[in-house]
This record gives sequence, C-alpha cells and structure tokens, in this order.
Amino acid sequence: MLAVLLAHAVAAVLAPLVVRKFGRNGFYPLSLVPLASLGWVIANWGTEQTVSIVWAPGLSMDLDFWFDPLAAIMSVLVLGIGTLILVYCARYFTDDEPRLGIFAAEMVAFAGAMFGLVASDNMLLLYIFWELTTVLSFLLVGHYAERASSRRAATQALLVTTAGGLAMLVGIIILGQVSGTYNLSELIEVAPRGWLAGVAVVLVLIGALSKSAIVPLHFWLPGAMAAPTPVSGYLHAAAMVKAGIFLVARLSPGFADSAPWRFTIITLGLLTMVLAGWRAMRAFDLKLVLAFGTVSQLGFMMVLVGLGTRDAALAGMTMVVAHAMFKAALFMVVGIIDHTTGTRDIRKLAHLGDRAPALAVVAALAAASMAGLPPFLGFVGKEAAFDSLLSTTVLADPARIVTVGVVVFGSILTLAYSVRFMWGAFGRKRLARPSPAVQGMHAPGPLFLGAPAVLSVLSLAAGLAAPQLEKLLTPYSQTLPAEGVSDYHLALWHGMNTALLLTLLVFAVGTALFVAQRWVNRLRFEHPPLGNADRIYDATLRGMDALSMRLTGATQRGSLPLTQATILGTLVVVPLVLLVVGTNTGADVRLWDSPVQFVIGLMMVAAALAATVMRNRLASVILVGLSGYGCGVLFALHGAPDLALTQFLVETLTLVIFVLVFRKLPAEVDERRAIGFKIPRALLAVAVGATITTIGAYAINARNSVPIYERLPDAAYYLGNGKNVVNVLLVDIRAWDTLGEISVLLVAATGVASLVFRNRRFGSAPRVSDAPAVTADSSASHSETTWLLGGDLIDPKHRSLVLEVTTRLIFPTIMVLSVYFFFAGHNAPGGGFAGGLTAGLALVLRYLAGGRYELGETVPIDAGKILGLGLTLAAGTALASLFLGAPALSSAVFEVTLPLVGHVKMVTALFFDLGVYLIVVGLVLDVLRSLGARLDAQIEVNQR
Repeated sequence: MLAVLLAHAVAAVLAPLVVRKFGRNGFYPLSLVPLASLGWVIANWGTEQTVSIVWAPGLSMDLDFWFDPLAAIMSVLVLGIGTLILVYCARYFTDDEPRLGIFAAEMVAFAGAMFGLVASDNMLLLYIFWELTTVLSFLLVGHYAERASSRRAATQALLVTTAGGLAMLVGIIILGQVSGTYNLSELIEVAPRGWLAGVAVVLVLIGALSKSAIVPLHFWLPGAMAAPTPVSGYLHAAAMVKAGIFLVARLSPGFADSAPWRFTIITLGLLTMVLAGWRAMRAFDLKLVLAFGTVSQLGFMMVLVGLGTRDAALAGMTMVVAHAMFKAALFMVVGIIDHTTGTRDIRKLAHLGDRAPALAVVAALAAASMAGLPPFLGFVGKEAAFDSLLSTTVLADPARIVTVGVVVFGSILTLAYSVRFMWGAFGRKRLARPSPAVQGMHAPGPLFLGAPAVLSVLSLAAGLAAPQLEKLLTPYSQTLPAEGVSDYHLALWHGMNTALLLTLLVFAVGTALFVAQRWVNRLRFEHPPLGNADRIYDATLRGMDALSMRLTGATQRGSLPLTQATILGTLVVVPLVLLVVGTNTGADVRLWDSPVQFVIGLMMVAAALAATVMRNRLASVILVGLSGYGCGVLFALHGAPDLALTQFLVETLTLVIFVLVFRKLPAEVDERRAIGFKIPRALLAVAVGATITTIGAYAINARNSVPIYERLPDAAYYLGNGKNVVNVLLVDIRAWDTLGEISVLLVAATGVASLVFRNRRFGSAPRVSDAPAVTADSSASHSETTWLLGGDLIDPKHRSLVLEVTTRLIFPTIMVLSVYFFFAGHNAPGGGFAGGLTAGLALVLRYLAGGRYELGETVPIDAGKILGLGLTLAAGTALASLFLGAPALSSAVFEVTLPLVGHVKMVTALFFDLGVYLIVVGLVLDVLRSLGARLDAQIEVNQR
C-alpha cells in the first residue's frame, strides 16, 4: 500500500517533466502507474492486510492502513478507471493545451489520494486524504482558470465539500474520543451508542453526503461540469463522488442500527434520486444530463449501502461498480462528441449516429446499462436492489412501501433520461440531413474511442458474468447481518417475481415518459418546490459577507487602542470570573527566596514605571529592555541558564530592531497629540498585571499530581539522548510545538519584509559592487586602511573606526561562540535558537559598523533561501526519523567510530536544531535587510 502511494507521489512530481518531454503522449507512461498499482490490488485480492507506522501516537495520528474487500473493490475502480482516463487524456487534449503538465500531475496525485482514502484505517488519516481529494478537485475543476464559470464551479465545489469535511472532522473526533479508538476496523466492532455518538454520526454523514452530492448539498456537482471532460469522467463518475458512498458502506456494519442513520440516509437519498432524475429530463447539455443522472444514482446507491443489510449491501456494491463503468464511459463519449463537433447541446446534434456509428454503439452499450436493460450489469444491480428493498425487515411496512415506490419512480426517470441521452446525442430528430455541427465533425480515432469502449464492453461482460462477479463482492456484503435466510445471488434471471414485474413496469412507464417528453418539457416550473439550490448558495454567501462586514465594523473600528483595550479587558474579566465562580484551591504566594530577587524586582518595577512617563522613544525602549534583562537574571538565579541566555539575546536583538525602526520616527513623543484618558489606561494595565499574577499563583497551587518536571531529566537523557532538558524539549519531546513556532517566525519574517518590500519578497542585501560610483570628495577622505569593505561607502561623519576595528576583531569570536552554542546545546546551555540569536547579533554588529553594503558582503545569500532551507531541514527530520525506525520528530541515534576522531554519537535532533538555527539567522538577516538596508536606501534618496 505504501508503495502504491509513493509511486503516485513520485509520478505526480515527475508528470510536468514527462508532459514537457512527450507532450500529450506523456499521459501514456503516466497511466502505467495506476495500472501497475491495479496489478498489486488484483494480486492481493481476497487477502486482508494492515500497515501501521507510528507517527504521533499522542495525537492518535499513526499511519494505519487497512486493505480489505471493500477497499479492494473501490481500489479497482479508482485505479482501473484512472488508467483508462489517463489514456483518454492523451487524445482529448492537444499539445498546446495550457498547464497540461500541471493537470497531469493533479490527475495522478488525485488517483493516489483516492487510493489512500479507501485504504485508510485511521480516521484522521482518512480525513487528510479526504481533504486532499477536495483540494485536487478544486484545482482540476478550475483548470480553465481564465473562465469565470470554471472559477465559480471550483470555488463552489471547494466550499461545499470542505464545509462538509469540517463537520465530518468534528464527528470523527467525537467518535474517536467516545469509543477510545480512531481506527475504523476497531470502531466498527465497538460502535458506541448514546446521544453524543448519535450527534457524531450525523456530523460524519454530513461530510459523506456533501462529498457524494446528496440533497441539499447536491448543486455543486452539476456546476462542476465546467471542468474538462476527463475530470468529469473520473472524479464525478468513478472516484471522488464515490467517497461518501464508501464511507457510509464502511461504517454501515457498525452504525446502521443507530438512531439517526437510516432516517437521514434513506430520506435524503430518495429525495436526491427523484429530484435529480427530474432535472436530468429538463437539461439540454449532454454533460448536465449525465451530471444530474449521477446525482440521482448517487442517491440510489446511498440508500442501498446505508440500509445496513446483507442483500442491500450486495446490490449497492453492484450498482457502485456498474455506475462507475457506464457513467465514466458516457462522460468520455460526451467528451468525444464535444471534441469532434464543438457542441454538447442536444438541440444542435442530429444524425450523429449515422456519421459516427462506432461511437453510437459504445454509447448505446453504456446507456443500456445505465437504463437497467438486460443483460447489462446495471440490470443485475437494479434487480438486486428491488429484491433487497422488497424483502427487508429493518424498515416498517409503510416505510418499506414508500421506499420501494420512490426507487421505482426514480428508476423510471433513469430509463427515460437514458433514452433521451441517446436520442439527443445520436438521433435523427426528423431532420433530413445532419445538423451543421455534425456535418463539420471529424471522426474520432481508435485510441480516443478505446477507453470508453473498454468500459462499455465490461458493463456487458460483467452482466453476463454476474455469478462470478458476486464472488468478488460478497466478502464485503457478508460483513453485514443477513435477514432471515439470505440466499440472494446475482444473476440475470431469477424467474417471475415481484422484482421482475417492477422492472417491466419501469421499462413501460419510462419509455412512455420519454415518448411524452415534449409534453414534459412544457412543465417548466418557474419556482421549483424546494427552491433553486444555486440561488440559495449565492444568497448564503451574500448573507455571510454582510454578516462578516457588520461584525468587523462593530469589533474593528480602526482604533488600535480600542482594539487592544477590548482584548485586554476580556483577558481581565473572563479568567477572574471563572476563578471566583469555579475555583476553590486558593493561591499560595511566596514573594522571594533571597533579597537579591527582591532588589532585581524593584529595579524591574522602577524601569517599567519610568518607561510610562519617558518622552524619549529610545530611552523608553531601553527602560523596557531593563525589565527584560532583569527577568533574564531571575532565570539565571533560579538555575535556568538556557532561558537566561535566550532572554538576554532576545532583548538585545529587540533593542536593535527598535533602534532601526525609530530612525523613521521623531526622537520624542509629542504629548500634544497623545490620546487622552490616561488614568483608565493605567488602571487597565495594572488590572492586566494583577490578573496574570493571580492566574499564575492559582495555577501553581492547583497542582494535584506529581510535577512533570521531575520526569523530564530522565526523559531527556534516556529518550532524547541529551542532558540539557530545555533543548531536548524543543527539538525532541515537544518538537511539534517548535516546528509550529519556527513556521510562525518564518511567516513573521515574510510579513515584515512584505511591509517594506511591497513589490518583491526576496533578495539579498546589496554588496559593495552594487553601490553607485563614489564621488571624488568622499573618496578623497577614505583612509588607505579598510577594516570593513562596506565602511568605505559610509559618510565619514557617521563612520566609527573604533567600531570597525572592534567588529573585525570580535566578529569571528562571536561566530565561533554561536557554533559552540549550537553544538553544545543538547547537553549544555545553548542550542539552535541561542546559537542563531548569537549569530544574528554578530550580523547586527557587522551591519552597524559597516552599513548595508557590509551586510551584503558578510552574507551574500537571499534571506528567503536561508529561511526555506531551515524549515526544510526541520520538517525533513520527521521523515528521517521514520526511516530510521523512530517516531516522527524524535531522536534517532547514530554511533560510529572514525579514525583519528574516535567514537562519535549523533542524534537526528541535531539537524532539526540546525533548521532552527538557520531560521533564526534568516529572520535576523531579513529584518536587517528590510528595516535596516532598505530604510538606509530610502533615507539616502530623501537626503539627495
């Protein structure tokens, strides 16, 4: 299973290169990937396999896969039809098709994601693949991005299915917590009950129903016909829309008897079957006829797999297979018609059957299966459906009768629009000669026609071989309970029975309905009984936009003090109220352990108070920095040298950043323009400080178990292979947190740069060779001795020779210290963060001494590349740990003995720490490049 996923991932990456090399014929080698994967599925048919890789067990995010009969059935459809669709793409597109390589990559990636979805055992993993298919569907539907219709259709499909997916995620989490497992194989066995589990089931069903376009979330599928026809033939016939059917079929053995299950699925499924079938009778676009027909039959299949009985499950799986084959074939037929005639409008097609008889035969075979005619698989599946619904005992008699009646009516509509499809596409329509579109068509080639022909012939062959097909489907259906003595078998003939009589009724009434289509077409209801879904969707979006604007206008009035006061006021009120109402532990406060702490605290308080009354901006920042340095001293006194070192470095770097920014601001605050109400703001500040102190005191006193810090030293040494608890926490025990934090740092760097560089994000600092020609007067004043290259380009009155000499001497020392902190951090104070900050301060010193050109000479590398490399190293450690047999982002150990070096012990966390180091260095470089070098250039321009 992992090999199948990896093969599709590699093929998706290489697809643009393959298409660039071979043009549209590149789809042929790409089709070998799902074909080979299909071979693996066939070779392992009848077996049940599981794969489990520990990823993040604390989050229940292990990579658990489960290949069973249901996954095998769905995999054959996903991979087999995926292969044929890729072959079809090689003739559908032209070599000058825009973004064809990206399209090929998305199609191959979708096949892999869909296989991952049906093979997932862990529900959270299933959700990841679920959303991958959603995103890839968005990209594929919006392939023609220059068309407004494509953009709207892609966005609509994305919003609807993503909203359903989010609801499903909540249901998954509830089910996982209630049952104690996130694995589907175990969840089906325990199948929790109760009101909370019922809510979770409904939420999961919302996701499944939205994915399979069930009313009222059906409207996105007809809109998605703006996609290229291969997308419609794959995603909207055989693959993505079957995801909801698959999920219901997967959960049905355990949850079919839960309270909301059958009522929700059967009611909405029947409504979908009828409404969409009626809409198919009114559409004139061949793709829309098939789209509404797909929605109708998805409702039919949802009823069968959701009923929760053995015979219904067998019928449901038969219809899933039959529908995938005939509907994918018909979509490809429509693509051929559109490709050769330039239209899909049935009003513009006449005598096409005479001009393209082979295409008509292929379409007729597939349409006959869709209509449920013998001896096709569609007939076998529909017979099985009628029989299972007639004999079921899980529904009360009135509900069973209504269900059978609605299914029969839906089947009548299915036969009618199937005949209408064939007549509309290939009929003569009482015209003596072909229509202009058909007159100018070009005949499709054999390779173009081959893919739909294979599926059409398979629909016939599978119907004739129904007993053999049953042997492949029953391993899944037998996971559901039988009703009495269940002896139903797939076959073309079961004798004269009620199901056959209903089938004959469908044939007669469906044919009559088609004959009366002119009369039916006159029934154009201006106001559909359930409303227009597209208009409701648009109205919902407009309402959400209006609500968001009102909410934003009420909460974000453009006043920073007001916004900040609201946030801080909430911080004061909510925790204190909760402490008063729901906490009785009290607070145990110890003011200090030694007089030194008291003295330092007084200094911090004095500096903080002085900062509030100081008018000079730089002096205020220095006073605030004193509070930070005092905090670092307290860390050191409490035996936390790592925290102290980091605090000192951060405060120093922050001070430098403030100084760089203050160059563009007045030196002092103009009190005449200060905002009033100082007393309320002072009271709010005191309240916030008191609230934080109170919460901390309560939190300390609320501990009722053994503190975790007592276990951390052993965990760091024996699990993380390091003596420095703080650093091991950052790069191993809580590496997921660190990965998120450095990602935020990267986003912050991007944000700062974007505010300064409004038109281009990346770029290295300028070098001396980039400087404009130096004037004669300034060059005459330069000394012959140059300590820093960039120093020659600084105005002599702003240049400090002492600072240049000092920088030249201590810069290498600081960099060596930075490297020492990096390597020693796992067992001594330091680490990637401290080392990166130290290197950043060395760059700051170099910039202050030599200016922006010296910064470019010191690090002539794009800051964005350093940030990207750092994040790649940090994230790549997760994969490296897996390959070395350790959980993701945990330490795997290398131990080797080298000549002259001796025994070397190294952990993979070192590379994670290197990523942190590079991100911090890149962040500092980005800040200096933007707030420093960029502002320097602007100042020089303004002074000219």
